[in-house]
Amino acid sequence: MTQTDIVIAGGGSAGWMVAAALSHFLPGHAYRIRLVESETIGTIGVGEATIPQIQLFNQALGLDEDAFLRATGGTFKLGIEFAGWTRPGERYMHAFGDVGRESGLLGFHHRWLRARADGTVAPLGSFSLNEVAARADRMQRGPARTAQMLPAMPYAFHFDAALYARLLRRFAETRGVERVEGRIVSVERHGETGDVSALTLEDSACVTGDLFIDCTGFAALLIGEAMGVGYDDWTHWLPCDRALAVPSARAAALTPYTRATAHRAGWQWRIPLQHRTGNGIVYSSAHLSDDEAAAHLLANLDSATEADPRPIRFTTGKRREMWRGNVVAVGLAAGFMEPLESTSLHLVQTAIARLLKMLPGRATAQAQRDEYNAQADFEYERIRDFLILHYHANARDEPFWRDRRAADLPDTLSHKLDVWREQAHVTREHEELFTEVAWIQVLIGQSVIPRGYHPIADAETRADNDEYLELMRQLIAREAAQMPSHASFVAQHCAARAPV
Repeated sequence: MTQTDIVIAGGGSAGWMVAAALSHFLPGHAYRIRLVESETIGTIGVGEATIPQIQLFNQALGLDEDAFLRATGGTFKLGIEFAGWTRPGERYMHAFGDVGRESGLLGFHHRWLRARADGTVAPLGSFSLNEVAARADRMQRGPARTAQMLPAMPYAFHFDAALYARLLRRFAETRGVERVEGRIVSVERHGETGDVSALTLEDSACVTGDLFIDCTGFAALLIGEAMGVGYDDWTHWLPCDRALAVPSARAAALTPYTRATAHRAGWQWRIPLQHRTGNGIVYSSAHLSDDEAAAHLLANLDSATEADPRPIRFTTGKRREMWRGNVVAVGLAAGFMEPLESTSLHLVQTAIARLLKMLPGRATAQAQRDEYNAQADFEYERIRDFLILHYHANARDEPFWRDRRAADLPDTLSHKLDVWREQAHVTREHEELFTEVAWIQVLIGQSVIPRGYHPIADAETRADNDEYLELMRQLIAREAAQMPSHASFVAQHCAARAPV
């Protein structure tokens, strides 16, 4: 039987996630998998914060969660705190999981909005178990301990992306993936079909294949340079185009959440790991110079730096086709969404899942490529809309933020906002990544409040509503109070036992 030869161009988290998944799920007798990378080429490495779906990927590979966290210096993540996105000093959290509990067909947020109109309700985050636990620096796994009506807490991870790539490399190589060292200097194409036929390396070695996965990052050597696929530029909606990343010493507070703090021309991230803290600043170069950005970043760290800030330049957007011919782009080669909602590695994960479902043999029907590209376009566009919302719904007074309020919106986002403002309803289409609850937390957190909610006229109905909300708040507070601290939970279950 003839093998299908798959070549992954580029390593890093994206390349080794692809290699690990393909080597785990594809029969070795039918597929040969090689990964080409050069030790001299660095990786971006901003994908240290994730969303809960990363658990599905790790579980599918059979990775032990505690061992994975030990190997990557990882910690737990219950949500993302947004500081200063409405006005300086104001904070809210997009926490994973439910907020409150639905009453029959009535969404919890309707109860909360009615009580808000009466001025009798606690902040929305008081009804999220994840947020209450996160703000108290607490963590647990499994079902709720104190009340059966409370759900388990969903969680994601913070981890060192380079160490994750190293872990997956070991996983993939033990399953037959061949690593080829070398810098790609040219991409050869078939004279008749236009497909990629081989990669030529700096030492003149030639790596041939049937299917090529482009994980070459922003360079997009295969999908962009060789295949000529254009790029949809979204900087008119998301104008931040630069970042600086810097590690600092482990912070005293091992908080179980990512922090995104707005500044006058973008935002700054903070990601706590076991062995260090990941920090970075994202900004618009039209509103902030590189030197100003570096000064702001370094002045707002909570521990000593361990390296110089590393510059990253990017254009938010996506490839117009992520699969053309026999080339599939994954990761930064496919597109870039700033890491505001920690979607970078998730987009790698969903690309892998789509590829496995549609994986061709030695030939590919155009219908496969069209369906793959349509699904990828939908996913990127809906994530784009969610990110734009954070910038659009602000009350800051700096020029950058005034521009964001005044900017035109994609029709899809305008429609979602119109429906929300009039009906307090979030429209979620197909397999859109962010749930109704996620949208509601950001909308309310950034003061986008629906019209038409007035104080409850009937005293008995108002009292019943208040009683229900207060009971829910107390149950959540009690559950969070009995949890161990996040730091002690990490120390008990998954502390790194050697330098990482």
